[in-house]
Amino acid sequence: MDPIVKKYINGFELGETQVFKNMGVTPLFTSDDGSPEYLTLKEALEKNRLKITEVSQSGSVPELKVINNADIPVLLLDGEELVGAKQNRVLNTTILVKEKSETVIPVSCTEQGRWSYVSDKFHDSGTVMTPKLRTTKARTVASSLEASREYRSDQGTVWDTIHHLSAEADVNSQTGAMKDVFEAKKRDLDAYLGAFKSNPKQKGILVFLGGEVAGLDFVSHERAYSLLHEKLVKSYALDALLEKSASIPVPDPANARAFLDEVQGCSEKRYESIGKGWDYRFEGKLMVGSGLVAEEKVIHLAFFRLTESEKAGAMAGLRRRKGFRI
Repeated sequence: MDPIVKKYINGFELGETQVFKNMGVTPLFTSDDGSPEYLTLKEALEKNRLKITEVSQSGSVPELKVINNADIPVLLLDGEELVGAKQNRVLNTTILVKEKSETVIPVSCTEQGRWSYVSDKFHDSGTVMTPKLRTTKARTVASSLEASREYRSDQGTVWDTIHHLSAEADVNSQTGAMKDVFEAKKRDLDAYLGAFKSNPKQKGILVFLGGEVAGLDFVSHERAYSLLHEKLVKSYALDALLEKSASIPVPDPANARAFLDEVQGCSEKRYESIGKGWDYRFEGKLMVGSGLVAEEKVIHLAFFRLTESEKAGAMAGLRRRKGFRI
């Protein structure tokens, strides 16, 4: 593993695990600081420093145009959802959009049944794809990177996984929108949000579902994390709501450390990022991960656990696929 990434993981300090129903959240802290300053998507849009539109009037499903008028970069997180324009999309990878720049970014559609304008630009939906959806998407993006150095997902697979999520949640969306599932489960998700508050100086979360580690997310600045906290908790909480665990064992803190140890055993590949820095793709026996490093500082890390059946199913899907569908 890259020494810069390994240093950050070794430096993670684990806070006290909070538990609500079948979900446990361990705050992540680190004393390492000094990464580049940046705005989050939420901040940049609220300050009217960022504009996200279709690439043209006719649009292109796997691409959007981002204009950053701020004097500093803007962090767009893998899985963050953008709503509006011709159809809702999510980021295919984490991007640190350069200051004073215009960039075409890779995205996936999360609203299969609409291709018509509802607004001239995109807005922040307040949601991030669930870890299970991000895991599936990440594996197809990694395959695309390896084959063609493009950050393209298998759009058909993304639609299939969103359809499956809607069916599991018993939510019927007229346009097949992922956002409709989150909105339908708002009351339940709010209960999870009430149980898991952000801590001062927190920079990430490591999450247990049904007593087992499901994954983690880390960002380099505590201010940025505080603005992303609710989005990330909701993303994991939706998976928690759909868990079918018969029993809910108490999370074992030792499993958190074991997960971090396993992370360091992942193989990795590095690609030039769409924005600043380098994009990392990680794969272990039963996990998948990604990261963004800029100016020799880790900006974002995400790792997710795979089950044996998910691993086998994902590999079979990758072998069957002949191309990346739009």
